[in-house]
Amino acid sequence: MRLIDAHVHLYPAEVDCDPAAWAEARGERHWAVLCTRKRRDGRPVQTLPTLPTLLAAMDIAGIERAVLLGWYWENPDTCFAQNRFYADCVRAHPDRLSAFATLHPRAGAEAMRAELRRAQAEGLIGVGELSPHSQRHAIDDPVFREMLGLAGELGLPVNLHVTDPDSRPFPGRIETPADDFIQLARAFPGTTFILAHWGGLHPLRDARFATLNNVYYDTAASPLLYDASVWTRGTTALGASRVLFGSDYPLNLYPKLDEVPGLVRLANEVRASGVSAAVLGENAARLLGI
Repeated sequence: MRLIDAHVHLYPAEVDCDPAAWAEARGERHWAVLCTRKRRDGRPVQTLPTLPTLLAAMDIAGIERAVLLGWYWENPDTCFAQNRFYADCVRAHPDRLSAFATLHPRAGAEAMRAELRRAQAEGLIGVGELSPHSQRHAIDDPVFREMLGLAGELGLPVNLHVTDPDSRPFPGRIETPADDFIQLARAFPGTTFILAHWGGLHPLRDARFATLNNVYYDTAASPLLYDASVWTRGTTALGASRVLFGSDYPLNLYPKLDEVPGLVRLANEVRASGVSAAVLGENAARLLGI
């Protein structure tokens, strides 16, 4: 059965040299809070692996393809730079990698339209991971809403970050109200949305999500958020046809067991869970055309 990781992050090699200074120079404060954190024992919450390291981790775990997701950057220029980097990655490894573009409405409507079309022309197949709540703009921002409509017209799914309202506090945590996602999905029925992190389990609490035919869910960061029973609970509640396997690599998903992030334990966990081939890769292949 195909195993496709629909939620991976990757950064240019220069970021790893001094990630805090890189973020400071670009005004990416929220990314720095989340991605340069250290655990109580001094180990980083995540490392910043290179492209070869990612490909090697995929090989060890038996992951056929990874979908590189952008970040919810606070500045348009950072978005554009990551899009170019991802286009280079996809060109170099078209058989192993796909990628989404990232955007910020502060770029303006004209630049947003041009960037989205350029990203698609360069081979990028979606938009996100976005987070209006982290990027500090309203969900009714007109440029953001125009982007969602254009993404639908271009056939580009949109991945949105979701925080479980019952999750424990951590530095950089943001609230993502269920009403916002319901409003967006209803306002843009022609756009496909992928809600990250099991949709924050909002659909298990709110029956309105069951009416949203254009909404899917990925499993990013699952072991950090939930125990292994979520594979059965989540796929039963959401529907196996709506769930896409995703890791959130390079987060260290098993910090008590692994010194550095990897994909093997998660791949073993999802295979052992008994979820269908649809969750493992078929949904992603169908939805993303990969």
